[in-house]
Amino acid sequence: MASIEAKLKRIRAGEPPRLLDLFSGCGGLALGFVSAGCVSVGGVELDADAARSYARNFHPLESGRPDEWHASSKNILQYPPEAMLKHLERSSSKDGKEGVDLIVGGPPCPAFTRIGRAKLRQVRQHPEAFKHDPRATLYLEYLKYVEELKPVALVMENVPDVLNWGGLNLGDIICSELDRRDYKCAYTLLNAANYGVPQMRDRFFLVAVHKKARIDPVFPFPTRRVDFPPGYSGTRKVALKNILAGDRLSSPWYKEPPLPDSNAPPPVTAGEALGDLPRIRDHLKNAGRRGPRNLDGHLEYGDKSPSTYARLLKNWPRFESPGYLRDHVTRYLTLRDYRLFKVMKPGEDYPKAYAYAVRAFEKRLTRERRKGQVPPEGSREYKELRAEYVPPYDPGKFPNKWRKMGATEPARTLMAHLGKDTYSHIHYDSNQKRVISVREAARLQSFPDGFRFEGRMNSAFRQIGNSVPPLLAWAIADELLLHLEVKTRNPWPERVRENDPAQGTKVRVA
Repeated sequence: MASIEAKLKRIRAGEPPRLLDLFSGCGGLALGFVSAGCVSVGGVELDADAARSYARNFHPLESGRPDEWHASSKNILQYPPEAMLKHLERSSSKDGKEGVDLIVGGPPCPAFTRIGRAKLRQVRQHPEAFKHDPRATLYLEYLKYVEELKPVALVMENVPDVLNWGGLNLGDIICSELDRRDYKCAYTLLNAANYGVPQMRDRFFLVAVHKKARIDPVFPFPTRRVDFPPGYSGTRKVALKNILAGDRLSSPWYKEPPLPDSNAPPPVTAGEALGDLPRIRDHLKNAGRRGPRNLDGHLEYGDKSPSTYARLLKNWPRFESPGYLRDHVTRYLTLRDYRLFKVMKPGEDYPKAYAYAVRAFEKRLTRERRKGQVPPEGSREYKELRAEYVPPYDPGKFPNKWRKMGATEPARTLMAHLGKDTYSHIHYDSNQKRVISVREAARLQSFPDGFRFEGRMNSAFRQIGNSVPPLLAWAIADELLLHLEVKTRNPWPERVRENDPAQGTKVRVA
C-alpha cells in the first residue's frame, strides 16, 4: 500500500485522486468529487438499486449498462477494508496496490434523526431504543477503513442531529479518534441553498486531512445569501446544544459555518430548477391507479428557456443530457388530492389543505340537503362521501405531511421518505396540480439530467432523498483539492468568476 507521501506526490504530479465511497448510495458525494477531478475506485452500498445506479454512472460498460462487478450490493460488515478494495479493483491492473487517496461517505442516519428515533421508540417501546440501533455505530466501520487504507483526506456527511445523539456529540468522538490516527479534523453545518442548490438542506460535514499533508481542513465559501425559515434555525440550535454555550465553544473541532458576502446573489429557486421542464398530464387520467411505475421514457424539453442553473444540469461535464428528458414520472394519486393541490397556495401545508377539504365537503353536503339526499351521519355512505373530499390524516398530528412549493424560493429538504410519498413537495404550478416527478426531485437535489437511476420510481425517489446534493459535494471537493494542490482539479461552477485566473478554467454551462 502506498504511503501518504507517495500519494501526495502522485496527485500533485497530475494523477487524479483515487476516491473510495462508503455508504455511497447512488453517488451524490461521488459525483461532486469526480466532477472536481477525482476518479472513483468504487462505491460500497448495501441497497441493490442504489449500488446499480452508482455502477451505471461511474463504472459503465461500453453498452452503457453498469459493470456487474461494481453493481452488486456490498455489506461493509462482511469485507475487511483491503479485501473490499481488492474486490472493487479485481478487473483493474492496480488491484488495490496504489490504495485510495480520498475516502468519502455518509453512514446511515435514521438512528440520529429525531424522526428516526421516534420510530425506533415505537418499535422497541423503549425511550432510548435508538441508541441500540446497529446503524448508529456504522461510523466505526468508516473509521476502520480510514485506519487501514490511510487516505490523504476524508469527508463524512450526516444529519445535524449527529451532534446531539442522546446527549452525545458524535462529531467530537469521531474527530478524537481521527486525531489519534494523525488526522487534522474540522466539522460544521452547511446548508445546500448557500451553495447554489435549489433546496434548503442542512447537513453535518466533517473534513479531515492527514498531518503529513501539512494543511488544515477547510470548508467552501458560500456564494448565495438565503433567508431561512425559523424552523431551520431552530433545528440547528437543537443540534448545536452541546457545542454552543453562550460565547464559548465546547468543541475544538467545530467551526462556525462560513457566511456569504452581504451582496451575494439570492438562492436558486424551485422555479429556476424546474421551469423549463414539460408539463405532466397523464396523472389526471390515471388518478387512483395503483402499482409500481417504471423509469426512463423520452420527453422533449419543450421551448421554455432554461435558467443558468438548468443549463448547468443539462450540460454537466460527463453527464450531459442526451437531448431529451428521462424519468419525468410522478405518482398517481386521487382526484381528491388533485383538487386540493389546485387550491393550495405556495407555502401552505396539510392543516390548510385539510381545512379546504372540510369546506368543500360541507358545500357538497349543502347541495345534497337541498335534494334531500344526505346520508345519515356515521353511516357507511356518509363516510364514503366524506372520503371523496377529506384526507384521513389528523391535521394535528401531521402538520408537515403536505406542503406546496413556492416557485420563488428554494424547495424544503428532500427526505428519504420520498420513496413512500411526495406530498411534502407539491408542485408550485396549480394548473398541473400534482407532486414532483423523479426528474424534478433530481433537479432540486442538483443531479444532472444525464445521471441515471436504476430501479423503479419509488426506489429512485428514495435514492435521491438519501443523497448529498452533488453541487454542494463539488464545492467541498473543490476546496479540498485546491488546498491539496491537485493538478486535475476542475473548479466548482458557482465558484468560478470572470477575470479570476486563480480559479482556473471556467466550466461551460451554456
